[in-house]
Amino acid sequence: MQWTGVMPAITTAFDEQLNVDHAFVARHARWLVANGCSGIVCLGSLGESATLAFDEKIDLVRTMVAAVSPAVPIVAAVSALSTGEAVLIAKAAAGAGAQGLMILPPYVYQGDWRETRAHIEAVLQATPLPAMLYNNPVAYGTDFTPAQIAELADRSPNLAAVKESSTDVRRVTAIRALLGERLSVMVGVDDAIVEGIEAGAVGWVAGLVNAFPRESVDLFNFAAHGNKPSAFELYRWFLPLLRMDTVPKFVQLIKQVQQEAGVGLSRVRPPRLQVVGEELASTRAILAHAQAHRPPLARAGAAF
Repeated sequence: MQWTGVMPAITTAFDEQLNVDHAFVARHARWLVANGCSGIVCLGSLGESATLAFDEKIDLVRTMVAAVSPAVPIVAAVSALSTGEAVLIAKAAAGAGAQGLMILPPYVYQGDWRETRAHIEAVLQATPLPAMLYNNPVAYGTDFTPAQIAELADRSPNLAAVKESSTDVRRVTAIRALLGERLSVMVGVDDAIVEGIEAGAVGWVAGLVNAFPRESVDLFNFAAHGNKPSAFELYRWFLPLLRMDTVPKFVQLIKQVQQEAGVGLSRVRPPRLQVVGEELASTRAILAHAQAHRPPLARAGAAF
């Protein structure tokens, strides 16, 4: 598979009983693809994977695989407290039809490099699927340095990409300096996408794309093709929304934007709760301002 383009970290829709709404999830995935997204990453942090049971995760992978064309890769995130569980998730996701994996460090325990490397390599060796390493030291406390990423790439042929979410675009440059084109570097922070592409990233695992896919794909393409005037015009308009991807309540905010825009549901599983009061008013105000000041090049995509 190709690790390029805009790949949504898709949200997980829940019904009124907070069960996974598979029909809605499938419709959402098809809509994202219809608006130009190159693949779907499910079971990530934005997908509230930590609140999903094992069977729910694998059923969700099956739903995604069935929802879109086989030409659209479904990437399953692998996150767990233990290495054993992570290996089981990886194998089950592969059996459910996932075409790639996104591997997170272990939840809670932040081991040393020897321990962390052993965990990642166990998941990499569990299936022949190509995999993307997820580096998000801000959220998970584990920082994969460029040198460590290069070591993993040297030892693991099926490590194909890295989702770089350190918020430091210099990391993209550093990874490129060590590995050249060996790994695809994907930006994992919405408000660093233009800078990340300029530094050498070739893909975007995006958040606000769940509500604004056409705009996200256009922004990526403008930046990737060197159309800086259009990229920065669209970026300036989009940034207040994109910054919602960088705060602790990013799941609630992005889902709320989806609901306000008519393309999603704001329900989240506890311990998260939907935003209320001033947070809700602020979210609505940012969206209303964006909708009222949409520049001509911010094209609306296919209808939901």
